[in-house]
Amino acid sequence: MRYALYFTPRQDEPLARIAADWLGRDAFGAATRPVEAVADLSAAEVAFHTASARRYGFHATLKAPFRLAANETEASLRAALDQFAEATPVVTIPRLVVSQIDGFFALVPEGPVPALNRFADDVVRDFDRFRAPLSEAEIERRSPDSLKPAEFRNLCQWGYPYVFETFRFHMTLSGRAGSQESPRLRAAIDSLFAEVLQQKVLVDALTLFVETEPGAPFMVLSHHALGRRPARKTASRTA
Repeated sequence: MRYALYFTPRQDEPLARIAADWLGRDAFGAATRPVEAVADLSAAEVAFHTASARRYGFHATLKAPFRLAANETEASLRAALDQFAEATPVVTIPRLVVSQIDGFFALVPEGPVPALNRFADDVVRDFDRFRAPLSEAEIERRSPDSLKPAEFRNLCQWGYPYVFETFRFHMTLSGRAGSQESPRLRAAIDSLFAEVLQQKVLVDALTLFVETEPGAPFMVLSHHALGRRPARKTASRTA
């Protein structure tokens, strides 16, 4: 069993609904759904291009998948998430845009959002005690020979290459696409997401995902709203 700390919008938000339709699966459940043709892409082509992203669900990685440390439990992790979330303010992303990163398409912030990077840094640092050390096999699966020195150091120290100075917030929408496939795939994504991407995105929760067994789809286990909860108001009466 592995856990991961991700950001994903609430299930009923338009961005989450559109992404679930595109990927063919809602992150709040394991069941897949039939995908539909989009723009110039057939349903089969959409299913093919979204296959690798479908298993993880629509998300942005904050703390990459990890096995639980021997001295921690799921209950202790969830309690720490509640405490962290209550003390952490909501972060606003003014606008997400479609971008291609190392061949795959994702939604990324249109410009720098320093508060978002600080939030991601805090998640990596504060929850590292819950992560079991990587095994040699897990390190090898990250193709360490292909990593830059800073990325390799991050992998060894934090369990993931792309944190702190190498972090880039992104919400993956496809697998890697070649130069011939990319224009049609980009056009389909643009046509589907164009309207919803006009809206700002509130990073207003930290979400715990779980992979119940190797190769199983990642599912939302718990959703932890950010921001200190307001004190409950009591109505007063006069005689």
